[in-house]
Amino acid sequence: MDLQLKGARAVVTGGSRGLGLAIARGLLAEGARVALVARDAQRLGAAADALRSGAAGAEVLAVPADTTDDSSVQAMAEQVVTAWDGVDVLVNAAAQPSFASAPPPLADLSDGEVLTDFDTKVLGYLRCARALAPHMARQGWGRIVNISGLNARRTGSVSGTIRNVAVAALTANLADELGPHGVGVTVVHPGLVETERTPRLVADRAAAGGLTEEQVRAQLAATTSLRRLVTAEEVADVVVFLCSPRAAAVTGDAVSVAGGNRGAVHY
Repeated sequence: MDLQLKGARAVVTGGSRGLGLAIARGLLAEGARVALVARDAQRLGAAADALRSGAAGAEVLAVPADTTDDSSVQAMAEQVVTAWDGVDVLVNAAAQPSFASAPPPLADLSDGEVLTDFDTKVLGYLRCARALAPHMARQGWGRIVNISGLNARRTGSVSGTIRNVAVAALTANLADELGPHGVGVTVVHPGLVETERTPRLVADRAAAGGLTEEQVRAQLAATTSLRRLVTAEEVADVVVFLCSPRAAAVTGDAVSVAGGNRGAVHY
């Protein structure tokens, strides 16, 4: 299937590693141009170089920006729009993974931790959409995909659930406002995804629980219907489709890409 993304101008935040980088690679494979956005300029440059070397003729911009700073986001948007005379796709993926550390109990959960989570993921996504969506609306077409997570559908992390539910709410509101202008907005809920962070996560959980790494991996896999973790590339395949004109009828809704969320029913 031709996803009709050849020449499309895409921005991927959190694009220097992990899921964001996999999504950028998937968009490039479909012929899109990609602006990678992340805070660490050195890591960002290395990621952009790797993408260019991995795909002949790949057009990649490396744009350092901090999505918690609105002036930084506005400068990023201006740089991309100036370089490409517009923008077609925004993938919001700049956020600290919820599994990076064990969630604290209520008594130890500080306001600052929740506010930082919210500022980075929810307001960060809002800032990027606010800066780039008007360009899409003026041209009558665009796609925004917000990367959230399965914490929106389960308990276990107060801050993680709050921020992910908020991203879903943001998505629905943007979809309603931007839909008449031809701009679709969706939210994707990955579970725990196999990325370069996963081995450290597994090792830390094994050490904390007195388990082997194989036992930890088996526990994590058992939470999915597939009985395995999905890869970043598998999530990226779905995201790239949602970024395309082929997904025009999908907007305002959430798509889970987690290998199945065992024990839960959503309708």
